[in-house]
This record gives sequence, C-alpha cells and structure tokens, in this order.
Amino acid sequence: MRNPFSNKINIQCSLLSVVWAVLLLGMSLGSLHADTLDIPIGLITEEEGRHIPLSLLQPVIEDIGEAGALQGIHDNNTTGRFTGQSFTLTVEKVNPEEPATQAFRKLHGQGIRLFLLNLPAKKLLKVADQPEAKTSLLFNIGATDDYLRQNECRANLLHTMPSRAMLADALAQYLAWKRWTKWFLVVGRHPQDKAYAKALKRAAKRFGHKIVEQKQWDFEPGARRTDSGHNREQQVVNEYSQVGDYDILIVADESDEFGEFLIYRTYRPRPVGGTHGLSPVAWSGVHEQWGATQFQRRFNEQHARWMTDRDFSAWLAVRSIGEAATRTASGQVDRLHPYIIGPAFNLAAFKGRPVSFRDWSNQLRQPLLITSARLTISVSPQKGFLHQFTTLDTLGYDRPESDCVN
Repeated sequence: MRNPFSNKINIQCSLLSVVWAVLLLGMSLGSLHADTLDIPIGLITEEEGRHIPLSLLQPVIEDIGEAGALQGIHDNNTTGRFTGQSFTLTVEKVNPEEPATQAFRKLHGQGIRLFLLNLPAKKLLKVADQPEAKTSLLFNIGATDDYLRQNECRANLLHTMPSRAMLADALAQYLAWKRWTKWFLVVGRHPQDKAYAKALKRAAKRFGHKIVEQKQWDFEPGARRTDSGHNREQQVVNEYSQVGDYDILIVADESDEFGEFLIYRTYRPRPVGGTHGLSPVAWSGVHEQWGATQFQRRFNEQHARWMTDRDFSAWLAVRSIGEAATRTASGQVDRLHPYIIGPAFNLAAFKGRPVSFRDWSNQLRQPLLITSARLTISVSPQKGFLHQFTTLDTLGYDRPESDCVN
C-alpha cells in the first residue's frame, strides 16, 4: 500500500525547490544589477529651420533622430537586464549658426565616448577631427553625402544613413528590372539637389540607363494654399514637361520644394521617381515585412508618429552599440569599434537579411526600400545583380571604387 504521507512530502519538497530557485534567481539578478555596466551614448543634433509642411497631413517633427535613438536605448536595455548592461542617451541640440564641436567637447567631458551625429557633412568632419574624437566612436545618422564615404573618410566615423550613391543605385536597379531605361531628369536649384542628381547620373551609367532629357527647375515655390494655386502649378508643370519621349521622370529635389507637384501633372502620362513618387529610402512607415509591422507599432505607440529614415539610422546606430556590447561584454571604444567593423558583426534590421559595416568606408550595408506614398513597391538589391561577396555591395561604392584610406 502506498504511503499517503510520501506524496505530501514529495509535494512539499517540490514546492521548497521552487522557492529556493526563485530566491536564487532573485539573488543572482540582484548581484547582476549591483554590477551593472553603464554605457552612456550622446546625440548631437542640429535644429532644423521652421518650414510650412507640404500638406496638413504631414506632421511637423521636432524629435527626428532622437525618437529612433530612444527606441534603440529601450531595446538595448531589454537585453541589458540579462547581460548586466544599462544604456542611457544624452541629447545636445545646436542651432545652425552654432559649432557642433562645443557640444561634442561638453559631452566628452562628461565621460561619453559613443556619439550619434545628426549634422551636415561639414560639421560632421569638424567633430570627427577633434582631438577628443580619437578616443570616441561616432555614428553619422543623417548625412547622405558621398564624399564622406569616398575621399573624406574618417576611421572613427561610421555611417548608418545610406549614401546618395546607395539610394540612387537602389532605384536604378529597380528601373532596370522594369526596363524603364530612358530618364527625364529634373534637378532643383540647391546644392543638395545637384548632389543627388550627380548620384543619379552615376547610377544611370552603372546600370544601363540613358538620361534623354535634363532640365533645371528654377520656378520659385508659389502660394499653393491660395484658391487658384493648383491652377498655376497645373499649367507650369504641363508646359515645363513638354519634352521628347521618356520612360520615367526622375526628380532631384531633396529640399522638397517642387517634386510632389510633378506627379500627375506632366504633359506625358509617365511615372515620377527619385526624391518623390517612386522613392528609394532607408525606412518608411509603409514597410511591413520581416517583422517590421510590430516594430512600427511599438515606435508609433511611444512617439505618436511613424519612424523616418533618420530615426531608423539612429536606431541602427544604438543597436549596433548594443549588439557589440553584448558580444564583447564591454562598453569601451577600443573593444566595440573593432567588433562592429569586423566580419563577425551582423544585426537584424527588419529587412529580411542581417546588416553589417563595410570595413573600407565604414558604411552600413543594408537593403533599401523602393516605396510609394502608401506601399513598399520593391526592395533592392534586385534579383539578377550579382556580387562575388554580397549583393548588398551592389548598392553604393564598392571596395575597388573607394578612395578611403582609414
């Protein structure tokens, strides 16, 4: 006959084991928190000038980049609870007339050695050339200028924002797949518009396209909110676009002055792409694949808006630091930096394949989205564009094309 008391004893022993396990787990977590490694990150961002949004549906964003960095901090700390690491973000905003070097030295003096920089290219280089920057690791989360990855490379400056060459190549690959090879190129009046156009011309030559027409847009932005504003735009664009035949109108308007007005108003019924219309981007609120929907919702719940490409670039930078800190069990630049640009580094980025850094230009290689206003149309690199190492290096300047000497 079985002893009824033995079952009670076994149950009590099991409960006691569970209690001891919980106590031991609590003690281990307590000791883990007691030895937490603090990893501070600084963000230096230039305040943007006030401008009237193109549409009332377009929000005025005042925390661009910062919100993405905070999302990365939250994600890092989720893992950090188990690895004994804690990440914090300190933000310094500078106005356009103010040198960013002062803010950098201030944060460096507070012990911060890991920096996200949302700055124009020239200010980026001034920060990277500071004596204090030699012991720091900097991430460019905003500037797309190709020369930062070509002939003005800095060993301590990594780029999570894609270059103009990468964006132009991503679009050109898709247009080659569509066989829309004859381009009508319209270029804005600002230096950044001309730089984007230069990248488009390189991409056209690289992937077998021909620019059959090119025109400069010289019209001043009109009062589009007047009662007759649309009539003026309709007439101007219709007359302006009366050129020879082409497959697609490609617009270079990084300043966002006129590109949107070209859509549906051209003399010939042709699609519009480039900075407007069919656009290559690092990130968009319309992206939903590879787990991006859940990621987008988390961001929207926290910040009441959709993530931009600069938010995504900031998130990538913070997550790169977090991934390297987890793998190296360190927050020191001399351990994080080699790992991040090394062959073992890769990071999940909701784009279907892991991303990593090019060791010759410090540029993050990543798939790029081809989007419309409401949908992801495609993702580059496109099928059929081959590479001996990774097809991601078909976007932007490859190793043999680079003039970097880090």
